[in-house]
Amino acid sequence: MHTRTAFPYETTHEDLWIPLADGTRLYARMWRPLTGDPVPALLEYLPDRLSDATAPRDAQRHPWYAGHGYASVRVDVRGHGNSEGVPADAETTEPADGVEVIHWLASQPWCSGRVGMFGLSRGGTTSLRIAALAPEPLKAVVTVCSADDRLDDGIGPSMDRGTDRAGGAAPGAHARAAAALAHVARPPDPVHVGQVMWRDMWVKRLETVDPFIRTGPSHPAQDPYGSDGCAPESGSAIRAAVLAVGGWHDPYRDSVLRLVRSLPPDRVRGVIGPWSHEYPDQDRPPGPAIGFLQETLRWWDHWLRPHGTRTSTGMDARTSADLDARTSAGPDAGSSAGTDAGSAAGTDSGTVMSEPLLRCYVMDAHPPATTYASLPGRWVGDGAWPSPLVTPIAYALRGAPVLVRSPQHTGVDAGRFRPTGGDADLPPDQREEDARSACFEFEVPGETWILGRPSVRLRLTFHSARGQVIARVCDVAPDGTSTLVTRGALNVSARDGGDPAVPRKPGTSEDVRLDLDAIGYAVPPGHRIRLSLSSAYWPWRWPEPGSEAGFTLDPSGSFLELPVRARESDPAITFAEPEHSVPLGVASAATLDEPRPERLVVRDVAKDEWRLEVVPRHCGTRVHPDGLEHTEDALETYSVQEAGPLSARAHFSWSIRLHRPEPAWDARIEVRSEVTCDTRDFITSSELVCKDGDEVVFHRTWERRIPRTAGQGLGDVIGDPAEQSADR
Repeated sequence: MHTRTAFPYETTHEDLWIPLADGTRLYARMWRPLTGDPVPALLEYLPDRLSDATAPRDAQRHPWYAGHGYASVRVDVRGHGNSEGVPADAETTEPADGVEVIHWLASQPWCSGRVGMFGLSRGGTTSLRIAALAPEPLKAVVTVCSADDRLDDGIGPSMDRGTDRAGGAAPGAHARAAAALAHVARPPDPVHVGQVMWRDMWVKRLETVDPFIRTGPSHPAQDPYGSDGCAPESGSAIRAAVLAVGGWHDPYRDSVLRLVRSLPPDRVRGVIGPWSHEYPDQDRPPGPAIGFLQETLRWWDHWLRPHGTRTSTGMDARTSADLDARTSAGPDAGSSAGTDAGSAAGTDSGTVMSEPLLRCYVMDAHPPATTYASLPGRWVGDGAWPSPLVTPIAYALRGAPVLVRSPQHTGVDAGRFRPTGGDADLPPDQREEDARSACFEFEVPGETWILGRPSVRLRLTFHSARGQVIARVCDVAPDGTSTLVTRGALNVSARDGGDPAVPRKPGTSEDVRLDLDAIGYAVPPGHRIRLSLSSAYWPWRWPEPGSEAGFTLDPSGSFLELPVRARESDPAITFAEPEHSVPLGVASAATLDEPRPERLVVRDVAKDEWRLEVVPRHCGTRVHPDGLEHTEDALETYSVQEAGPLSARAHFSWSIRLHRPEPAWDARIEVRSEVTCDTRDFITSSELVCKDGDEVVFHRTWERRIPRTAGQGLGDVIGDPAEQSADR
């Protein structure tokens, strides 16, 4: 990782308020180049807090963009961070506010009138939603690890109904909903909003808070972190150019494929690497990381600057470290260099639009592990998607009919739904999971590159009106180790995608199709492809009543279909080394406590119970340069007994402390939440306690029974708050 200290432009930064039409003011932080000429503006717009939660990450990229000639602005959305107002719905008010912010930026005398928007996770999804409203100044978007389709990204109705997704099941979404409750309850910072006003603002927010686990049936859009902020499933409304970026270890990578397929090819490009749910320039596994800031600079230069007037060139970004040696000539020299190297006179030669429509990293086979510093592979480029270089190859299942009735704890080795670089994030060796599944193996005729979404067609006999089918594709090495390649899930009672679901009569047989997550993976000679089918996948998917009956699979007429790509890499696809601006200087506080395991599986033999305990990677105390101590602690616990699916239980606790010695400030937030179930309902309970020092300023509990209809799982009603660790 290269830390950049010299730029084409000197910069300044300031905190400011952006007024909205209804009188609400949004809190913003802006980095701007010192130049007399108007410059384009870049916007990152999030419900998380710019003064502490995202401050370390913001310091890496916003000053970098400013140093290359852009006004880079970070804004807290309404009712979050230090912005005024109360949390509003993510589907209407938040995007409408964002449109106002874009017009305000474009109207400032220091702005050229052209605006770009970028974001990771929730921020990327919001960028797409705002782009769909087509504000005229918004010319370009960079969206990273974001969802564009709530029905296919494991975060909306498909959690329990879905025909496409393996992830996002109710227990994991319950954890994210509880996390969102803790994060939405954080107070504004008195240093930024005033020692008198901060508590009044906090209490007004808290009076409007409702656990996101309850909001879905009546007003689903009120989850400010959630799936209801998904962008429209059709890209027809989006007029801005879109650079869509994802990672093979991120649950939302299929969004990239849909966007490059649906948007006009002259204003969209896609990149998928080996990464987790992070910006691709972060030094977090798995790598290799890329010079993502330089790559996005090429995007901004092409779409936000008139051709021939670039101040920081797209081509030059590939070797931007060389600028350190040139910036002594001052900003004018930087401008001249950009004009010479950029695309001139309206041509695309050398710009990001001369790259293939879709650039993907095809990973080499690798032994199973829960983390990888870097994964070997190669970049491939496709000029269209679906690509003519990808051919579907079918592998027929063989053998006699088999009863698939998996143990309830199948899925404990699934790994984290939304990996962010933790030591225990990724799935370990799948042999134990395979032993709990029905498996079919296939020899591969030489090296086989898989690129796209595999699928399975299965002839099934259902033994219950409700249930689920989980399919995993694994790479089996000669030594027997099993590496998860990709997976998908199907709800038996709602596999047609209908709502309400179509009842299934036990004993009936049907042919069904299940699409798996997209992947780029090279299976070498001597390895085998294993298809593993199970009827349970806890805790990624909440067990269905009756799922213990399983299903019978008839291999006759069943097959696995792999998207096999021609073995043609593209050596012209290269990226610069990652670089950032000078880090903020946030330190981790020392502690004498033994760190808890990130992921712990416990078997209680007497109870015949399996328990999974998960600790988010970012727990602990961080000390900011201004003296703020930001502490978070969390524990997710999932348990299930082999007695049946109704024994499943999810419990979540989260605590946050914001403490500053001078001026004295000590705010604490505690959340506890639990979900259990019976045949008819999910039973939910939540508690929120907020303190100013030792004084309780807010305490409320909520309890509710949510009907468990066949076409609606718990995932339908709890939203999908963006995992906060991804935004730090």
